[in-house]
Amino acid sequence: MADYPNSVRINEDGPREGFQIERADIPSQDKIELIDALSQTGLKSIQVASFVHPKRVPSMADAEAVVAGISMRADVEYTALFMNERGLERALATGRLSPRASFGLSASPAFLARNANASVEKQKESKRAMVRLMQERGIAPANVGNISAAFGCNFQGDIGIPALLDTARDVFELAQEFDVKIESLGLSDTMAWATPNKIRHALHALRETYPDVDISLHLHNTRGMAVANALAGLEMGVTEFDTSIGGLGGCPFAAHKGASGNLCTEDFAFMCEEMGISTGLDLDALIDAARLAERIVGHPLPGSVMRGGSLSRMRVLNQVSV
Repeated sequence: MADYPNSVRINEDGPREGFQIERADIPSQDKIELIDALSQTGLKSIQVASFVHPKRVPSMADAEAVVAGISMRADVEYTALFMNERGLERALATGRLSPRASFGLSASPAFLARNANASVEKQKESKRAMVRLMQERGIAPANVGNISAAFGCNFQGDIGIPALLDTARDVFELAQEFDVKIESLGLSDTMAWATPNKIRHALHALRETYPDVDISLHLHNTRGMAVANALAGLEMGVTEFDTSIGGLGGCPFAAHKGASGNLCTEDFAFMCEEMGISTGLDLDALIDAARLAERIVGHPLPGSVMRGGSLSRMRVLNQVSV
């Protein structure tokens, strides 16, 4: 029997996850315009940039300029991605972000080598260094863990439940080194290997092992499974999801040709609201933001609701015509 939640939290990753795979010449002001539009939709968390080496991800070379230009709202958390101490130092230097020292590891050593040029042990040491740096700045580590490539990897194959649980154990042990109790664990379907059954089996196994820990989902849509996988997560009571406006994005290190982004923000919000699950978001404002994102990148995005529209307007029109 489905255990649908009454409400969900949607974290917007489009400005980072989306633009990182786009051409490098998108003007910073266009990125800022999209972030400002997203800030008016009811979203409470927006990941705005990635502080990585510009040779690795050229489209993120303007991260500081983008962060400096945002018209920030007090009720929105603006975050960024960083892979090492240098990236964290750049993020902290902006003085405008809410960086999280979370405990994230990859379930795929092969992907880790390609994505971060690191081994599992090197990744752990990098995480330790970033947590120490945050502590030196008076910022407590977040009670959050995450696992990338949680369901499968283009360079390693399927990630089975034993490997997933081994990685989860490593995440919890790493947090314990800093006397941090993990309260939320994120699962990232980085290369779109998940299916609804894989989602259900993973959640069941993790909840049996860590019954007091909340699970969140970060779902890519390369094989068109993101909404189906999100629905499976909802059925299992998941209440937090990462999404991307218009379906922007994809991982630049996944060896996909034209990877088609994340779970689409407005499509997922539409589905939730139609199911009676509150998102707290303005769907019409999200649709406007998705259309803006499509104009900025200059090519069609995979989102559907931006074209089909919300049903609320249709219902109003039908009431008027009766």
